[in-house]
Formats: sequence, structure tokens, C-alpha cells
Amino acid sequence: MTIELGHFSLILAFAMATVSAMGGLLLWRRGERLAQVLAQASILQFVLVALAFLAVVQAFMTSDFSLKLAAENSHSLKPMIFKISGVWGNHEGSMLLWILILVLFGALVAAFGRRLPADLKNLVLGTQSLLTAAFTGFTVLTSNPFLRLANPPLEGGDLNPVLQDIGLAIHPPLLYAGYVGFSICFSFAIAALVSGRVDQAWARWVRPWAMLSWMFLTLGIAMGSYWAYYELGWGGWWFWDPVENASFMPWLAGTALLHSALVMEKRNALKIWTIFLSIITFSLSLLGTFLVRSGILTSVHTFASDPTRGIVILSILAVLIGGAFLLFAMRSPALRQGGLFAPISREGALILNNLFLATAVGAVLVGTLYPLLLDALAGTSISVGAPFFNLTFGVLMAPLLLVLPFGPLLAWKRADLVAVGQRLIGTAALTIFLTILISALGGVSFSLVPLGLLLGFWVVFGSVAELVERARIGRIPLRESIRRLVGLPRSIWSTAMGHLGLGLTVLGIVSVSAWESELVTTLNPGQTADVAGYTIAFDSFETEQGPNYVADTGRFTVTGPGQGTRQLEAERRTYVATGAPTTEAAISTYGLSQLYLQLGEPLDDTHVVRIWHKPYILLIWIGALVMAAAGALSLTDRRLRVGAPARARRTAAEPAE
Repeated sequence: MTIELGHFSLILAFAMATVSAMGGLLLWRRGERLAQVLAQASILQFVLVALAFLAVVQAFMTSDFSLKLAAENSHSLKPMIFKISGVWGNHEGSMLLWILILVLFGALVAAFGRRLPADLKNLVLGTQSLLTAAFTGFTVLTSNPFLRLANPPLEGGDLNPVLQDIGLAIHPPLLYAGYVGFSICFSFAIAALVSGRVDQAWARWVRPWAMLSWMFLTLGIAMGSYWAYYELGWGGWWFWDPVENASFMPWLAGTALLHSALVMEKRNALKIWTIFLSIITFSLSLLGTFLVRSGILTSVHTFASDPTRGIVILSILAVLIGGAFLLFAMRSPALRQGGLFAPISREGALILNNLFLATAVGAVLVGTLYPLLLDALAGTSISVGAPFFNLTFGVLMAPLLLVLPFGPLLAWKRADLVAVGQRLIGTAALTIFLTILISALGGVSFSLVPLGLLLGFWVVFGSVAELVERARIGRIPLRESIRRLVGLPRSIWSTAMGHLGLGLTVLGIVSVSAWESELVTTLNPGQTADVAGYTIAFDSFETEQGPNYVADTGRFTVTGPGQGTRQLEAERRTYVATGAPTTEAAISTYGLSQLYLQLGEPLDDTHVVRIWHKPYILLIWIGALVMAAAGALSLTDRRLRVGAPARARRTAAEPAE
């Protein structure tokens, strides 16, 4: 009965979203009364979809295999956390999670957007309801998660072993929150184009939602990277997989959107470009949805293999994205450009930032889609791999990182580049000194390493230099400098933290690429191997029973240089329900570096063991966490609330509306 109620709730949410979309987009001039109705409808949509989602969760938790989705993707022996996360470890359940987050963001606009102008709010909620109706209709008609089995099996088919990990519980919800969050920016862009309300207030309304979505997407990508790193057993943290690229492109476009919205908010400029970025960022998120669920890719990330679903999704994207760009083409000529500024100014630096980011999006998009298009049109299969992406993306990012520390120190409208350069002389000197020192001590193996270190340290020290300059450290008494530092607006702190996090990530990438050590060998219990000053002793090999798998477990003792000894366990698991194997790497952390050990297949009564030493690899994910924290800090700034700025109080002389 619970399943039927969940199914009915989803259908009712689809009907309500359809009516709300028609009312919001066709009757948007009806004012406050319609806005109140649409707000209540948006909250009710969330309640209905949440009920539907909880019905599926209950079936997985109780191992109700009369639900086809649970029978195909769950198992009674799975730990409870994997039963719950298994709800979205498949196409139908992941679509339901997508819709849940979509209606959640719509409900948040309804709840926190009370000060939005009524006409704009009607259009935003109407557009959100249109998106909800499209994806809910797709789910109900082609990907129904509530299908029943007339003769349910006694046991389920289990989930892909790779997905039976805590990463599945964290990565998709974070990633979807980033993807779907940009739908709010998309809806605001459509509302602005229809109503003609494109001004600094509009930018203030959009930027918190863009920041919130960007923050979730940053965390989602970072978690996905670390999950692939420790789970797949390859020792890599990024593979330029097409689905990875599909999440990376909205992140790049969203970063450009944040900077563009800042210029629009401060200087009332870049209106057309900001609207365009709002549309393209969510469009790239929808492209990722198509790639994952169309069946055109074979990847651990993908779910669907039914081409019919791909055609339906492609049709939805054509209508939504095509309609948005058609509206943009029709309305953008009527938008005024806004304030003027000199090329050497903070506005100019932010435009340069946007130029590099947009070009990077284009490069990744071409590298991702070109093989697919060539295969579809000419039947020719080619592979565009890491060398292409590393070269093109690196060439575009190097100059961006070089100019990054200048931007926050430049004045609005017109700036003195020479004066800013003089303030960064100390930063440049420290950067060059550390780059030379570390390159000499580390024994650089290829010529691009010093350049990477130079750019990483330059961005890190440049972010600190901004705070030093604003606090006037070294030029006024220390107590006064500390007082000024503490009193800086949170937006300034968040900018510095964001750039700091990016610099840390660059340093992590460069370090692990330059100084990683790898050893592939065969070992028996009692034998040892040496890697990068670490001695790894193979202690024992045993077969153990897990909750729903059998594990071949190798136990190792690691002796580090001056670090004592540590015990590690690496496993090769075989899952009972499917017979599918998977590996569980053993990882030991030493400061910011890690020792990574993977137990391979048996070979002639010995065991293949792969060992990596990855220096400073944790900087990659620490940097991402710092960037996400910067976004969270920015959202706490009272001048940047998630919602809308307060209206000025009406004076007694002003007439009521």
C-alpha cells in the first residue's frame, strides 16, 4: 500500500507542477495573490515528492522485493546504509532523487523569496514548476520506480559492488544539489528575459543561489574524485571520464557566473553575459543528465542503457535549452549594457577570468562530445584522453592563475596596475624562492613542474597578500592590524579562502604528478618490498566472510622513515549475489601524503601487489574543501542572503500598492 501511495504522490506532484507552470508563466502579471498560490504549490510539490521518495526508501530498508527496483538493486544482507543509498544507485531511483532536490530548491525560493517582486517570483516559480513537470513526467512515463512484481523473488539481485560504499551515500546527493541548484539561476534568467527586470537587484537575488549550488557541486566533485581514488584501485584521482567532465563543465561555468554576477551587482555591467551564463550553466548540468542516462556511454557512472529514455531526455533538453536560448536571442538586444569601466580595473580582471573559464568549458566540451558525435555520424571510434585535456586545459589555466592575485587588489572602474604589481613584489619573491628550493630538493623529473609549483604558490601567497594589504600588516601597529583583519567583510575573507583553496589544489596536483612512486611486484607472506623509503612487509593472507561477500584479505606492516610501524589491510571481495569481484585498497596517511596499496589477483601461488607513494595528494581535496568553505562563509555575509535583499521601509508620504 505504501508503494501505491508513493506512486500516487508522484503523479499528483506532476499534475500540480504542470498547473503551476502554466499559471506562473502565463499569468505572471497577476501579482501577490498568484505569488502566494505558487509558493504554497511549490512547497506542496516538495512534500508530495518527499513522500514518494520515502516510500521507495522504506521498500529498500525492509527488503520489499515486490518492488521491482528493490529486487534488482538490493539484497537483504546488505548493511542498512547501503540499502538506503542503493535507492539512487540506479536510473529510476537517481531520477527520483534529482526531482526531490529540484522541488526542494523550488520550495526554498518560495520560503526565502518573500521579498522578491511578485511578477519575478511568479516567473521563477513557474519555470521551476515547468522543470519539475518535465522530469516528473519523464520519470512516471519512462522510468517508473514504483513498478511491482507479480511474483517477487525471495532475494534481491544486489547492487553493483563498486557502489556498495559510503561514497554512494554522499557523492550523488551533493552532486545533484549542485546540478539542480543551478536551475534556480536558470529560472531567474528566464524570469528576467520575460519581465525585462535585469538590474543590480536581480544579480543580488541570483548570486546566493549560484554560490550555494557551486559550493555543493565543488563538494560533490571532490567527493567523487576521492571515492574513485580509494575504491577503483587504480590509484588515480581524475580520469577525464566523459561523465566526470559533465560535472566539471557546470563547475567551470558556475565559477564564471559567480564572478560575472559580482560585476553586475557592483557595477550594473555584464548583464547579457550574466544571463547567458545562468542559462548555459544549467544547460551543461542537463547535458550531464543526458550523458549519464542516455546509454551512449559505458562508464561506472552511468545508469541507463535504454536508448528510448535517451531520446526522451534529448527531446526534453531540446525544448528546455532550445527554448531558453531562443528567448535569449529575442530579448537580449533590448537589455542595456550598464556601467562603463577601464580595461585595467577589477571589472576588467573579472572579464578576463570569465574569458579563460568560458574557453576552458569549450575545450572540455569539444573533447567530451567530439568522439560521440563522430561515432554517431561517421561510425568512427576515437578516444580523446588525458593528454588532450591536460594540454588544452593546462594552457588555458596557467595564465588565469597568473593574473588571479591581481584581481582582488585592483580598484573598481579604474585601477593602477603598476601600483598593484608593487604590492605583490614580496609575494612574487617568496613564490620564486620556494619554487626553486622545492624543485632543487625534490629532484624535478620534467620541466613543467617548476611552472606548476610557481603558479600554485603564487595563488596561495596572493590570497594571503590580499588580507595582508587590507589589514596593513607591517605598516601600522600589530594590534590595529589584527583589529582590521577581524573586521574585514566576510565576502573578502571568502574570496581569499576560495583562491587559497584553488592554489592548494594546484600544489597537490603538481606534487603528486611530479614525485609519485609506483611499484608493481609479487609477494608472498613473509616477504617485503621498498617504495620511497617505506618498507612493506606482507604478514598474512586469509579468507574472511563479510555481510554479503567473501573477502581475500592481505595484512601488511608498513615501516615508514621515522614514522614507526602501521598495520594495513587490503581486500579482494567477491559478492555472494552476483559473484562480482571488487578491490578495497589499503591507504595510510603520512601528513599530507599517502601510501596506497592494492592487492591484485593471485599469480602462480603468489600475490600481485601494487604500491604507490603519493606525496601531498591530500592537498587536492583539502583545497576543494577550503573552496567550499569559502562559499559557505560568503553565504553568511548579511549582504548576501539566500533569498532577496530587504525592501526599504515605505515612508508615510508614499502611497500603498
